[in-house]
Amino acid sequence: MKNSAKADLPEILVITSYPPRECGIATYSQDLIKVLKNQFSSSFTIKVCALEAGHAAYIYPEEVQYILDTTIANEFSELADIINQNNQIKIVLIQHEFGFFHDQEKSFIQFIVAVKKPISIVFHSVLPHPDKMLRAKVRKISNACDSIIVMTNHSLEILVTDYGIIPDKISVIAHGTHLIAPVDKDFLKKKYGLANRKVLTTFGLLSSGKSIETTLYALPDIIKTSPHVIFLIIGITHPQVVKKDGEKYRKMLEDTVKTFGLQHHVRFINSYLALPHLLEYLQLTDIYLFTTNDPNQAVSGTFAYAMSCACPIISTPIPHAKEFLTEDTGIIFDFKNSQQLAASVKRLLDNDILRKNISLNTFQKIISTAWENSAIAHAKVFERISDKKIIPRYSLPPITLDHLKKMTDEFGIIQFSKINQPDLSTGYTLDDNARALIVMCMHLELTANSDDLPYIRRYFNFIKYCLKPSGYFQNYVDKNRAFTGQNRKTNLDDSNGRAIWALGYVVSLSGLLPQTITSEAESILQRSLRYFKKVHSTRSMAFAIKGICFSQSAASSPENLRLLKTFANRLVQMYKHEASETWEWFESYLTYANSLLPEAMLNAWLFTGDPIYKDIAIESFDFLLSKIFKKNGIEVISNKKWLQKGRETEPFGEQPIDVAYTILTLSQFYDVFQRDEYRTKMETAFNWFLGKNRLNQIIYNPCTGGCYDGLEEHNVNLNQGAESTVSYLMARLSIEKYRTVEASLKSQMKPRKVELVHF
Repeated sequence: MKNSAKADLPEILVITSYPPRECGIATYSQDLIKVLKNQFSSSFTIKVCALEAGHAAYIYPEEVQYILDTTIANEFSELADIINQNNQIKIVLIQHEFGFFHDQEKSFIQFIVAVKKPISIVFHSVLPHPDKMLRAKVRKISNACDSIIVMTNHSLEILVTDYGIIPDKISVIAHGTHLIAPVDKDFLKKKYGLANRKVLTTFGLLSSGKSIETTLYALPDIIKTSPHVIFLIIGITHPQVVKKDGEKYRKMLEDTVKTFGLQHHVRFINSYLALPHLLEYLQLTDIYLFTTNDPNQAVSGTFAYAMSCACPIISTPIPHAKEFLTEDTGIIFDFKNSQQLAASVKRLLDNDILRKNISLNTFQKIISTAWENSAIAHAKVFERISDKKIIPRYSLPPITLDHLKKMTDEFGIIQFSKINQPDLSTGYTLDDNARALIVMCMHLELTANSDDLPYIRRYFNFIKYCLKPSGYFQNYVDKNRAFTGQNRKTNLDDSNGRAIWALGYVVSLSGLLPQTITSEAESILQRSLRYFKKVHSTRSMAFAIKGICFSQSAASSPENLRLLKTFANRLVQMYKHEASETWEWFESYLTYANSLLPEAMLNAWLFTGDPIYKDIAIESFDFLLSKIFKKNGIEVISNKKWLQKGRETEPFGEQPIDVAYTILTLSQFYDVFQRDEYRTKMETAFNWFLGKNRLNQIIYNPCTGGCYDGLEEHNVNLNQGAESTVSYLMARLSIEKYRTVEASLKSQMKPRKVELVHF
């Protein structure tokens, strides 16, 4: 055994097979450990005890600190002693498959009984209808462990019903899947020499249990109506099968191909593919075929990976398939029934619309099982069984502008997307381009990256494009760059307020941006403000106050200051009219972008010194925080139904923009007043994007750099439009400044009256 290196953080020891061993559970464990490290790097460290059946001489990565030879009894007791003596180890996570411990079942049970640290065990197989011996064995394992993890609800039901295990000990955490940035299917087919082919695929370590011959028997019938079909068989033969039977099974498959004359329609890819290549093969697949003949196979990683690549799936009825596949997400056929398989394949190949709909539905259904969400669920288990010796703290993702730039063409940022693909048919809005301009200015201010300037000019030019001679802005522009009729039907005051905010921010960066931009922004801002004097809309005035304050920080204007006071006084009157002891707010309801209002009052105080603005800012913001921060994090006001005075908040329908605006306001309140509560809530609110939310699912997509469009009742909205992505980036850039200047901020920040605090 290797000696464990000590770490300052609490340690989780994972006992599992591990790469380079070629094994599904080894790959599963490596994927899980990688994402746990990414998301919770400051919470715990992870070490691995690799399982081997005899000495294998693998060269392991650095996280493997121990090797357990499962054929040697005393190695189990030695490992238990090491775990018990290592104070850094707080939890043991065991990936369990009966075959791992077949040679030393008694020693394994003695091992988990001897370990004095909390144990969580993941059952990769749960066999129904156990005999007395198997039932007793599983119950002994259960009694020695603090937590059991299974991957399907069906497995949970079996443990409870057939094994008598209490459900409170069991967590269902689905097999993780990879987030992918979809790539054009035709491009990938051409890359792999499959252009103009209809591709059927299966993958995994080959063995007779895969029943791949079921597909080969179905192919002649399929080819009659779809002569361009090709079936990809991806994967090497299972190492244990090779040891026992050599390549007998593969040879049988190859002989069947020759017998049926299928050489032009079957391709063997005899390789253990690296993940990027595997995911590309799955993305070019038209239909994924899962033909196992084992009805007790609880879960399949290959099945899950295919779903994550939006493959329409035809599968035999294993529990995993029955739990995930409905008529909207796939087709189930009977074991070894080649006729049913052929009919199902032909049905999908003959109906492009049905196949596309199943693909989209599959992707929506599987996204909750992303590895990032699996990591969150595991971390919650760790926290619970460690008696909070392990507290999950989310790690900040790197700042990336990839999706923002992908959503932007030469004219501006496109309004909506289909998943992560810009949907030009939805056109553009002033709202999105104003917010995008602010984000790029924030990024430039943080990084001084000159690559930001072309995008700043592009979004700024879009604002200019929307300006009417009167000084009022249009908001909606179609894909042909024409203003739409929606501009006449919709109140555009808020859109104009956002434009003023963005213009003011540009003006405030006069020492950083080219003078041609800041001077023109100042000119447009003054034209717009002259029109804007007559606006009384609550949030429009709040946006305008932000823009004026930014502008004032660069060059003081008595006229603009008077307008700021006018808007602030209107908000004061609204507050006095509506506020009471139990409702400290400007309106009789809470709607969207609520935090803007107290932030506007704070800004008004900073630039005027009038104490009534400060008092209302603090009262109203603390009131708002009391409504949106709950025990488990932030829950912003639902966009499905606003919160009316005297009523309870409605769940569901949370949008990234409201979380982002709350973070912006918390940041400014913290910078001014140095209240730790604001700083803590800022972090809590940002963690909403990372999974600390009502569904415990990520909202930010680290694969694309985009942000999902919202948190619904049971799922996230998978589209990654401009508003959501820009909102996330506003929040992320706001948080970033505290990473590098935390110490200096604490020593230098003091309450200020006349200084505007940039994000």
